[in-house]
Amino acid sequence: MTDHASPREWNSAAYHRLSGPQVSWGKKVLSRLPLRGDETVLDAGCGTGRLTAELLESLPRGRVVGIDLSQNMLRSAREHLTSFGDRVRLAACDLLRLPFENAFDGIVSTAAFHWVLDHDRLFLNLRRALVPGGWIEAQCGGGPNLATLRARTNNLAASPAFAKFFAGFREPWLFQNAEEAADALRRAGFIDVETSVEPAPTQLDYADQYSEFVRNIIFRRHLQNIPDETGRVKFIQALTEHAANDDPPFLLDYWRLNLRGHVPA
Repeated sequence: MTDHASPREWNSAAYHRLSGPQVSWGKKVLSRLPLRGDETVLDAGCGTGRLTAELLESLPRGRVVGIDLSQNMLRSAREHLTSFGDRVRLAACDLLRLPFENAFDGIVSTAAFHWVLDHDRLFLNLRRALVPGGWIEAQCGGGPNLATLRARTNNLAASPAFAKFFAGFREPWLFQNAEEAADALRRAGFIDVETSVEPAPTQLDYADQYSEFVRNIIFRRHLQNIPDETGRVKFIQALTEHAANDDPPFLLDYWRLNLRGHVPA
């Protein structure tokens, strides 16, 4: 299977190498966890397992189940997490079709929820997976996340060179603000809900780094609409040339949505 064969697949080797910003944000999320050290925790959207390993280090007597839609990501995660033995289990799973009920003390997720377009159903599934008194601590894109880049990309997709590939295409993300996310968590039955949106501007250093990052981290789904590699290269090249003229150049206007809540005991 190639990285362009399925909407759910990623170039996991590139993601593992390039996802430094996501890992740095995720470490801050992990630092907020109310852990004893013996919990069973769901890592919802584990990716290549870089943060799963950090989570396992904080659970010396605990266990983690990591789930992801991408088989490529899970293969990379299995390689990365071999030293943790049977304290970690990995499975291909859709966040909108979770098979778990009363299974976890807590749920952690970073950089995943914005890829799920139905947050009401998402949070209901997550609540069902938690034991009474269980908690969720998560972060994803939110608010005006990548607003400048997204506007530029939408204009490019509507241009004569690319419009035929993007007819009917919708952005693959949902970026809620803090109030919308809090309402959705409460509708799902969470209490003690706290949400906030914070800026996380990310500076890349040069054109090739920017091109590789936006291609593999941000615009994977966009590029699947362009049928040939030449067209995909031209699409990313155009975005990179625009970014080179920004002040400062190659700055990504990331914003992160923090989410926290509990299930009634």
